[in-house]
Amino acid sequence: MWILKIFVQDLSSLEVINKDNQKISVKIKGIPLQYSNALRRVCLNGVPVFAIDTVDIIENSSILPDEGVAHRLGLIPIKTDLSRFNEPSKCDCQSESGCSNCKVMLVLDSGDSDVTRTILSNELSSEDDSIKPISDKISIVQLAPGQRIKVECYARLGRGTEHAKWNSANISTLTETDKEDERVLTVESTGALSPEQIILTGVDEVSNRIGEFKDLISQIEE
Repeated sequence: MWILKIFVQDLSSLEVINKDNQKISVKIKGIPLQYSNALRRVCLNGVPVFAIDTVDIIENSSILPDEGVAHRLGLIPIKTDLSRFNEPSKCDCQSESGCSNCKVMLVLDSGDSDVTRTILSNELSSEDDSIKPISDKISIVQLAPGQRIKVECYARLGRGTEHAKWNSANISTLTETDKEDERVLTVESTGALSPEQIILTGVDEVSNRIGEFKDLISQIEE
């Protein structure tokens, strides 16, 4: 346990090898394999990010059925601000409908058109500028002349352990080096969070889970 505490308190244990806007590789020294692997898994699907969870179809005359439209919207990576929003289960509102601290509405109205065109993610308008698709060029559906789509979407924080659309990383790998007790963790972000945010939040998450497990064991022993 003390090794993990040192790891969490002293982030110099993480040596950045290389990084860019999408991917980061860090060298982990002196940390047991089970903790390093726990961090790898948490970075993949244990860090909360935003994704569209519910979709109200107001109008859809496209060739794609309502469930197809909802599915495509749900898989669009959404930029995430963990400092301002709560996971629904941890929000003070404790409401099924959510509140402005745990849910964000995005709307899309293609309007009428007399030409065939592709609806892209830039047409999703968010009520919060910080919570929006990571790219303006993600294809949602193609509309023929006279077709229209109008939807209201609600995005919330979730984790990839619940559904892959909440995965914070595309890949998260742990590889051995030629030195003893040294490994390289590589994380590629979906774009919802920066790679650095994923790892730092992952470290906090592993620490919290170990602490909760320790408290549970203490209760059993009592």
